[in-house]
Amino acid sequence: MAVRQRAAQRVEAGALPTSAVEVWRYSRIDSLDLGRFGQPMSAIPVALPPTPGSPAAHIVVRNGSVESIDISTAAAAQGLQVRSAAAVDEDLDGPGADGAQDADAFIDMALALSHDAVVVDVPANAVIDGTIVVVNILSASDALVATRLIVRLGVNSEAEVLERVVGADVASLLLPMAQVSLGDGARLRFVTVQELGARSWQLGYQHLVTGRDATLRSMNVALGGDYARVRTDAVITGTGGFNELLAVYFGEGTQMHDFRTLQNHIAPRTTSELLFKGAVEDMAQSVYSGLIRIGKDARGTVANQTNRNLLLSPGASAESVPNLEIENNDVKCSHASAVGPVDDDLRYYLELRGVPPEDAERLIVIGFFQDVLDRSPVKGLAEQLGQAVAAKFARRSA
Repeated sequence: MAVRQRAAQRVEAGALPTSAVEVWRYSRIDSLDLGRFGQPMSAIPVALPPTPGSPAAHIVVRNGSVESIDISTAAAAQGLQVRSAAAVDEDLDGPGADGAQDADAFIDMALALSHDAVVVDVPANAVIDGTIVVVNILSASDALVATRLIVRLGVNSEAEVLERVVGADVASLLLPMAQVSLGDGARLRFVTVQELGARSWQLGYQHLVTGRDATLRSMNVALGGDYARVRTDAVITGTGGFNELLAVYFGEGTQMHDFRTLQNHIAPRTTSELLFKGAVEDMAQSVYSGLIRIGKDARGTVANQTNRNLLLSPGASAESVPNLEIENNDVKCSHASAVGPVDDDLRYYLELRGVPPEDAERLIVIGFFQDVLDRSPVKGLAEQLGQAVAAKFARRSA
C-alpha cells in the first residue's frame, strides 16, 4: 500500500506533462481533459477475443478489476502461480530505478489507481507449456481505469505471455502498466495486442528488465484507440542479456499511435534489436521516438534500432526520431528510420503483371508488415494479426 500512497502523493503534488516536454513532443497530451473521466460505472458487454492453442493460464481483467483466473493443471504442476494482488498481503514495488527513465504523472497515476494487479510468477528452472493469456477489457464509459501486470521469471525459467487489450466504443482513459523481470538465464516471449474502441485513450507504460544471459522477445501491436501511447523502458542489467523489441501499428481516420522506447544497456556484452513498422491513412498520425543508451560499463554491446512508416493518404503523417547516447567506445550501434508512401515502382511492377491497383497496394502493405508478424513471439498469433491488418486496409477501400 505504501507504494500506491507515495505515487498518489506525487500525483497530487506534481503537474501533468505537456507537449513542451521532449518525451511528450508530437503527442496529443495537451488536448487531454482529465477531469471528464471518473470511476467505472455502467459497462457495455465486450466479447472475449479468441485464444490461440491451449493456454497455460487465462486471466480476465474488466475495467481494472480481476474477474477470473484459470490455470491449467499442467501449468500448475510446473509451478506457475497467477494471482490478484488485491487477494494477497504484500506491498508490490513500483517500477524500480533499474535504468528506467524518470517517471511521469501518468505512471504514478497508474500505480496509485491500480488496486488489483495481476501477478505472474514462474519459478526457477520451470518451463511453462502453453501461453499465459491476460485479457484486459475497457468497457465502462467516461472512466479512468488503471491496470497493472507483473511478470517475474525465476532463474533459467521459460514462459510465454500474451496480453490482449480490448474495448467497447467508449470515451474512456486506460492507464495500463506492465512490469517484467527476467532472472539470470530466463527466457520470455511477451506480446501485447491493443484493440481498443475508436474513442478510447491509452497512456501505457512497460518496464522490462533482463538479467544475465536472459532472453526477452517482446512485441506491441496497436490497432485501436483514438490516441494510444506506449512508453517502453527495456533495460539489460546482466552480462549476455538479449532483448528483441518489435511493433506493428496501423492508424486510420484520426487515430494516433505514439511509441517511445528506451534500449538501456547497463552490463557488458549485451544485445538489443528493435524493429517497429507502422502505416497511417486518412488523417491518422504516428510517432516513434527511441533512445539507445549505452552505459560506461557496457563494453561489447550490440544495439540496433529501425523504424519504418508507410503513408497511405496525403493527409496522414508520421514522425520518427531515433537517438543514441553512448558512453563506451567498444560497442556496435545503428539506428535507421524511414517515412514515405508506397513504392511506385513496386506498385507498377505488380500492375504490369495483371494485379489491379487496389490489390497491388494491399499486397504491398501486407508484405511491408509480414517480416515483423513472422517474428511474433507468440507464433499462433501471426496469422490472426495479419488478418487484422488486412481488415483495416479493406475498410479504406470499402
